[in-house]
Amino acid sequence: MGKIGKQTVILKNKPNIISSYSIVGPKEGKGPMSAYFDKIMPDDMCGQNTYEKAEQKFMEKAVFGAIDKAKMRPQDIDMFLSGDLLNQIISASFTAREFDTTFIGLFGACSTMTESLAIGSCLVDGGYVDNVLCATCSHFASAERQFRYPLELGTQRPPTAQWTVTGAGATILECTGKGPYIEAVTFGKVSDYGITDVNNMGAAMAPSALHTLKAHFIDMKRTPEDYDLIFTGDLGKLGSEILIDLLEKEGYKLGVNYNDCGCLIFDKEQKTFMGGSGCGCSASVLNSYVITKLLNKEVKSVLFLSTGALLSPLSSQQGLSIPGIAHAISIRSD
Repeated sequence: MGKIGKQTVILKNKPNIISSYSIVGPKEGKGPMSAYFDKIMPDDMCGQNTYEKAEQKFMEKAVFGAIDKAKMRPQDIDMFLSGDLLNQIISASFTAREFDTTFIGLFGACSTMTESLAIGSCLVDGGYVDNVLCATCSHFASAERQFRYPLELGTQRPPTAQWTVTGAGATILECTGKGPYIEAVTFGKVSDYGITDVNNMGAAMAPSALHTLKAHFIDMKRTPEDYDLIFTGDLGKLGSEILIDLLEKEGYKLGVNYNDCGCLIFDKEQKTFMGGSGCGCSASVLNSYVITKLLNKEVKSVLFLSTGALLSPLSSQQGLSIPGIAHAISIRSD
């Protein structure tokens, strides 16, 4: 038990997923995953007067939704681990001020869901806290304004572009209960293959997914066939194809048990080009579709990996390349 290989930690006390909650906007609510989400908002402004306030409201609703679902009180939460895509992770920190608990703000970009779950699992497994609440969110309009172009410009989106998911997801972990549990976590390393196009996130993040998956398989002495389902967070159609090719060159073949949350959350008729992206993409799919599959015993083992592009608005404007990071968690329901 404990650390094995170079990047993976085996968890001996089986941190259980005792509650999960997902909330999305109206566009996501019209997609293939609609039946699985806990709440679909009719208005992506969430009753607010700015996109940034709306994004924070999505986070808040996910967090308190998960607490209510677990039949807990806000004061029962030992630690809140969260982050988002906005500067200084204000959606997370502004939500944290709404209830009295310790808070650790994280920035892993779109990898934040698995980053928070990986760190939270280690804290719970080690007995340092009784429970942790892990959450993240994103919003299409705030992400476009921050990382690309204000919507008011009406800028044409290139074919490689993805659609940032408006939504949020929250998970509560503790070492009691009989829910799905996190068996192991694999922490990622930063990868940079020189991609500079902010409209091609899939290509920028695929190498980090390659390195983390390869590390996980080596450390755990497993292959893709050892999992019922394997998910990446938001590589989209192009990024997923790149990952499949890169892994095959390394001797690992992803089969029909592999999919990407960015490919699942929208359908072709919704004209999102390469699919979904953003922190809320993997967070909402994990805390709805994936957890439901595990709870219903439709699958027993899931390898879930979220990828993140570690750019800033300033670095992109200066023409710098986009580093990527990916963290993975192995979840079981047996």
